[in-house]
Amino acid sequence: MPDPVEPGSIGPPRSQQFSGPTSLKQMVAQSQTDFEIDFFSSILQRNPDDIDALRRLGELFSRKGMYALAQQVDLHLATLCPDDCVVQYNLACSLARGGRVREALEALARALEQGYDDFEYLELDSDLDSLRDDPRYFDLIEQFDARAVRPDDATHDPS
Repeated sequence: MPDPVEPGSIGPPRSQQFSGPTSLKQMVAQSQTDFEIDFFSSILQRNPDDIDALRRLGELFSRKGMYALAQQVDLHLATLCPDDCVVQYNLACSLARGGRVREALEALARALEQGYDDFEYLELDSDLDSLRDDPRYFDLIEQFDARAVRPDDATHDPS
């Protein structure tokens, strides 16, 4: 299991933290995503283990391309919710995006073992692209999805 993230360390760097708009013009200029990141970060300052705020913040960081921060959030969520298949799936995505293939495959295996079964989404999810050249990825898919066909077997005619 990955090392837990230090409570209170999740959120944008202090230089990027919300200090409040000084004018209506600044408030309007701030994107909705930035506003939500600031909002959920402020919740986590008071309660670093707020699962709902963590889930939302991880999604927002990913959407904004702040993958290192999303990975921090997902690692922390995985310590709080080790048996949640969606948390494990999101952790696999974050780790894969960060090039941590072995750990990503382990998290993906946990997600599948715990019941993650949206294989159509999994097959299209670009977050997992770095895993698709690894034979262990296809072993996992074959183990949990009866529809799975390895790319090198796709043209194989069993007749």
